[in-house]
Amino acid sequence: MDENKMVAGKVKKPGKRGRKPAKIDLKAKLERSRQSARECRARKKLRYQYLEELVSSKERAICALREELEMYKQWCSAMDQGKIPSEIKALLTGDEQKMPQSGSSTKTSKNKNNNSISSTNGQG
Repeated sequence: MDENKMVAGKVKKPGKRGRKPAKIDLKAKLERSRQSARECRARKKLRYQYLEELVSSKERAICALREELEMYKQWCSAMDQGKIPSEIKALLTGDEQKMPQSGSSTKTSKNKNNNSISSTNGQG
């Protein structure tokens, strides 16, 4: 009994610890490795596609915001010269329906929608 150790009531034979190396089929192991590499490349491709779409949507949002900023700059310079743009007059009087459709008011509302959409997409 000196040669064998007694651990928790069980007799343990001396030798290597852990699992015995099983005879693994090398062809199967190679095929699993190839399959894993294919799956990794597919995941990487999807990740890059997602990131490219995200970048392009952010670039579109930036362009829309720059256009909106330019519109506000024009309004400010007009007001500095003592002129009140018709869009601002319409906003102040509450006559949004009578406002000329120059596209600036629709861009503003689209930007707000894009911002709310992109903020929800960015959380995923």
